[in-house]
Amino acid sequence: MAASTEHVEVTDPPEMDKTEHPETSRDPDPSDSDPVGQDPDPDQDPDPDQDEDEDEDEDGGEPPGPKIRDTPEDIKLEAIANTVALHPSRDVLVCGDVDGDVYAYSYSCTEGQTRELWSSGHHMKSCRQVRFSEDGLKLYSVSRDKAVHLLDAERGQLVTRIRGAHEAPINSLLLVDQNLLATGDDRGTLKVWDMRKGTAIMDLKHHEDYISDITVDQAKRILLTASGDGTMGVFNIKRRRFELLSEYQNGDLTSVALMKRGKKVVCGSSEGTIYIFNWNGFGATSDRFALKAESVECIVPVTDNIMCTASMDGYIRAVNLLPNRVIGCIGQHVGEPIEELAKSWDSRFLVSSAHDQLIKFWDISSLPNTTINEYRKRKKKDGRMKSLTKKAHGDNDFFSGLVEETEKKEEEEEEEDDSDSDSGSD
Repeated sequence: MAASTEHVEVTDPPEMDKTEHPETSRDPDPSDSDPVGQDPDPDQDPDPDQDEDEDEDEDGGEPPGPKIRDTPEDIKLEAIANTVALHPSRDVLVCGDVDGDVYAYSYSCTEGQTRELWSSGHHMKSCRQVRFSEDGLKLYSVSRDKAVHLLDAERGQLVTRIRGAHEAPINSLLLVDQNLLATGDDRGTLKVWDMRKGTAIMDLKHHEDYISDITVDQAKRILLTASGDGTMGVFNIKRRRFELLSEYQNGDLTSVALMKRGKKVVCGSSEGTIYIFNWNGFGATSDRFALKAESVECIVPVTDNIMCTASMDGYIRAVNLLPNRVIGCIGQHVGEPIEELAKSWDSRFLVSSAHDQLIKFWDISSLPNTTINEYRKRKKKDGRMKSLTKKAHGDNDFFSGLVEETEKKEEEEEEEDDSDSDSGSD
């Protein structure tokens, strides 16, 4: 059912331009005016040398173009964004906020070119998650209002609405394939929908608390769920049945992802620990890795062994799996809990949404080339994590250059210490 244009809210673009390019005025500077007591002679010819310089600027010089940034500019929202998703083939992102509104933006590294495309206010309550289809033409969203929405991703118009899809507010969403959609609610119920018919083909409740996250294996056969009851659930889509629950872990399980080409499953927790399972060994963890973080709210795999995690403390950490290491800090929303992370289609940027009502971009293009040593490096005296991006410890950090130089010096000292110890052991 197509939505009428009355449901589409569009923010006035000129209002954003005013904030980005404020008009400034200043009093005339005596140094800029003519010398005191000398009136300009209208009959006097202008300075020929000055004319030559201006002609050279006009003929040979080019006007300064728009500034190119390392990352797109931050996007300031009117409310906290619970969720963010990036288009699978274009520089477009979509976010859903606590007011139930969904916004689409095009982003660019050219200053002033990031802009709003459309907005949609079809949800009556907080939008919990949004996801693009594989071709990027459709957009799915779920909400606290218990509804599942299918939108036209180009225009933001409502195509299909499933009212009362769950008996409890919906918390998580996963696109299994082009036809199947999985949703989890606040009471632990998992449903799998055939969107061609708009009906649920699986409706199972085996968790005692909310389902925080859902993922699926590459073969699209096994669904894994993370729950607030501290367990990971295993469900067989092909046979449409429940398989098992893992043993209980400390704290809520807040996220789940596949690593090591699907051979390992990692779950984040509210206690700041990453729990590691072997594939087909879902009953008990094979390992665990405690981060010095308040929590692990979400996990985004970057490579087979490197993932990015977000926390309630506002930090985005790059973590290596086996050997288990915190590589460093990607960035932060200072003092604000982070809701979700997403990776761009070209794997160049990581995008984060947090309680500061900002969408931020981080350059992670060099992260896959990071080399992880088997030995543990000596920890920094100030306890600060290694900066992996220019904005890692603040967008306007005056001492960022000094921090980078200090880190390089410390790494060189560590390498010297290691080489000395190796030579002494021979």
